[in-house]
Amino acid sequence: MLETATPISTPDATDSANLVLSVRNLEAWYGESHVLHGIDFDVREGEVVTLLGRNGAGKTTTLKSIMGIIGKRTGSVLFRGKDIVRTSSDKIARQGIAICPEERGIFASLDVRENLMLPPMVQPGGLSLDQIFELFPNLKERLNSQGTKLSGGEQQMLAIARILRTGARFLMLDEPTEGLAPVIIQQIGNTIARLKSQGFTILLVEQNFRWASTVADRFYVVEHGKVIDHFSNAKLQDNMEKLHVYLGV
Repeated sequence: MLETATPISTPDATDSANLVLSVRNLEAWYGESHVLHGIDFDVREGEVVTLLGRNGAGKTTTLKSIMGIIGKRTGSVLFRGKDIVRTSSDKIARQGIAICPEERGIFASLDVRENLMLPPMVQPGGLSLDQIFELFPNLKERLNSQGTKLSGGEQQMLAIARILRTGARFLMLDEPTEGLAPVIIQQIGNTIARLKSQGFTILLVEQNFRWASTVADRFYVVEHGKVIDHFSNAKLQDNMEKLHVYLGV
């Protein structure tokens, strides 16, 4: 029999000083469809945190709700101490939050350079093209290639690189390894580790929890629009039986 899911507790004073994002009782709707039913979780400065769950659990909707790109949302989303739940998406972006969607959003008619340069700078400190090419050498080689000519892995690299240029320091990556070859998945993992070492804070949505375990500090399990459990990477092995039940694997 599974243990009772661990409740999400209010962080203590030490943790609070480190918080970048604090989500409480977040609810969201697509039209009349009620998708999120009171999401609660925290992300601390410099962490990689992963939202795990089956398809349709509400993980992507959570990212969209934080970013303000969903029709209706209620609850509290504190980013660096300021509630942004009623803030428009453009103003949220200017505070240094960026989302890399699962569909990647590469413009097929634009080449790699044009795709990279398209998003505006939102804050100082964005990565230069040379820094981006150090992370993703493939992109330098394909700089003049149209979006339609890129492989799935190259499109994912471009989608991540594009938001790194903007100066955002809080990155939300939605299924970054979906459909990619193992060698590219490893490269994405190496990139996330390097970004973390440079002080970026990353919120991941990921189905591949075995890969996520190589990059994430903590995990939250989402089911039916709520967080039902959470644990640190150090406790992953202790929670494998529950994870297999939660994720159906």
